[in-house]
Amino acid sequence: MATTLDFPVFDADHHLYETEDAFTRHLPARHRDLFRFVELNGRKKLVVRNLLTEFIPNPTFEVVARPGAHMAFYSGDNPEGKSLRELTGTPMRSIPAFREPKARLEVLDEQGVHACLLFPTLASLVEERLRDDPTLTQVAIRAFNDWLHDDWTYNYADRILTTPIVSPCDVDAGIAELDRVLRRGARAILVRPAPVAGLRGPCSPFLPEFDPFWARVQEAGVLVALHASNSGYQEYLNTWEGSSGEYVAFPPPRTFAHVADGGRTIQDTLASAICHLPSAICHGMLDRFPRVRLISVENGGGWVGILARNLELAWKKMPGEFPTHPLELLRRNIWINPFWEDSLEGLISLMGSDRVCFGSDYPHPEGLAEPLSFTGQLTGLAPADIERVMSTNMFELLGLPRPAPHRRAAVVPGCLSSD
Repeated sequence: MATTLDFPVFDADHHLYETEDAFTRHLPARHRDLFRFVELNGRKKLVVRNLLTEFIPNPTFEVVARPGAHMAFYSGDNPEGKSLRELTGTPMRSIPAFREPKARLEVLDEQGVHACLLFPTLASLVEERLRDDPTLTQVAIRAFNDWLHDDWTYNYADRILTTPIVSPCDVDAGIAELDRVLRRGARAILVRPAPVAGLRGPCSPFLPEFDPFWARVQEAGVLVALHASNSGYQEYLNTWEGSSGEYVAFPPPRTFAHVADGGRTIQDTLASAICHLPSAICHGMLDRFPRVRLISVENGGGWVGILARNLELAWKKMPGEFPTHPLELLRRNIWINPFWEDSLEGLISLMGSDRVCFGSDYPHPEGLAEPLSFTGQLTGLAPADIERVMSTNMFELLGLPRPAPHRRAAVVPGCLSSD
């Protein structure tokens, strides 16, 4: 039976595919060789600081996997054990909607999606590749944000909200970049869920030394998106496997990494934001800045129960170390965009429907080919909860007016499919 939605849908996880000059168009001349494309065996590859990266196998995005091509794998419906390459099938050439906002708006209309939060794809490699140099990291981020504003703007018609990258690795430069993107209309910023390249080496971005940055975030009221990224955890997986090499975004997954990673990055990130241990390392940014709002995007939702359990145990063992119960901070300051294949019942029971946000990961191959097929996961929820997850929460987080209710879209069928 078709599901009919009578409200404007907001998709918390859309992606663009960058053009070849995304990192170089606005790069200062003295850094002109920081990012370069080279030919290797007849294919273009990206070189960062003279090191070739395979983070994205085809970094030009001239040809890409079809949206949703890997749905069977991520839904656990792969009895024949096909590889991702086999599941991908025939790739497609990039279409204008992957590269510019006017065409993407037309796709949103076809999908029955009113608005989306839009994230980069290739830019996820920048901070990890430059993690030893906070100053150069800020140069690269600024150049990318200028390209993003050129090609997409930060707010296109109140319907496509892009996420410029901001990093507190150099606090003063981070605040300056935050103010710059806010002046240009940003309503959300992208912060990597990982340690930052601090001036004394990698460390949590929630240490007190970064408080001036978070104070400005709180003052501005801007939403902070912690989107899955190259967070440097491949180093730890390599240690277990006795191997080397970089994180690759769309690889045939190795079984150990697939099992062991399971939300580790975002758990560590949010534990650092929540936990306040005066006798130790004093991360608890969310106690010091209670109005900062964080949304976890494309990190799934299965890890939330594990983090909640660990926070509860820490509270019971060391209640004097927490000015506020850590579960209160989790539910007060953090919103979750689960994977489309996740079960929502437990997540909503733990966090509340007002903290869960729909996202399709369109047009990535591991995302949904048809975003509104997500409604198949909402069977049994009250209509008010469905509207919260699919619409209200993101409009409220971004401070956007919701269009007047009217019949938006009919979704077929009432379950997810990789067809």
